[in-house]
Amino acid sequence: MTALLPDLAYLPTFDSVDEERLHRKQRLAASFRLFGKFGFDEGVAGHITVRDPEHLDRFWVNPFGMNFKHIRVSDLICVDHTGTVVEGDAMVNAAAFAIHSQVHAARPDVIAAAHSHSLHGKAWSSLGRLLDPITQDACAFFEDHGLFDDYTGVVLDLEEGKRIAAALGEHKAVILRNHGLLTVGHSVDAAVWTFITMDRSCQAQLLAEAAGTPVLIDADMARKTYNQVGSPVACHVSFRPLWDMITAEQPDLFD
Repeated sequence: MTALLPDLAYLPTFDSVDEERLHRKQRLAASFRLFGKFGFDEGVAGHITVRDPEHLDRFWVNPFGMNFKHIRVSDLICVDHTGTVVEGDAMVNAAAFAIHSQVHAARPDVIAAAHSHSLHGKAWSSLGRLLDPITQDACAFFEDHGLFDDYTGVVLDLEEGKRIAAALGEHKAVILRNHGLLTVGHSVDAAVWTFITMDRSCQAQLLAEAAGTPVLIDADMARKTYNQVGSPVACHVSFRPLWDMITAEQPDLFD
């Protein structure tokens, strides 16, 4: 099963490329603020990218070494397919380029991708297992996430990025063993919401298994629930309350 379906009528439309680019960058800056608010930062690790709407082999990303809580629209940098920064005056995280360039290349349908070393995501990743359908929210990942069942250190090699993209396949998320989570979507909204709810699902399963043996939702009901909470449109619209909250709290992100 894949969550990324061809009907994208729910996505906003724009009168110009410049308008669409600004929209994507604003969503991206807000997403970094949300990652900072939720404690998904870990030193210089972690990155969210969005494909440029005009130059499809380029993506916008956070500048290397900048705290998620401080990122504004004007701080974002644009990187081309060679790893060269073509807009902005900061360095790109080498791991961000190695992973995201290959995910975007392998998945032309993907507009945005999110990865960080969130606490519960990396704790769950150490088990080398997929998530189980133990809650309604976890059903969003039923038959729609993969496992990169290997660890070879910090990802700096493009070949390693290709292997991660292969493990992702056509899914909307992949667990990187001993590393963390990676999610994708047809919008920044969808990719980032998917990451947030996946980290929470990791936390829920860790807590449940610490207390006992969780009761699994049966496969047929998990598939039905997936269509209700894990579809592309569900992931996209679920971001809206977070957007409203963070932009009201931290309007300087638009600078």
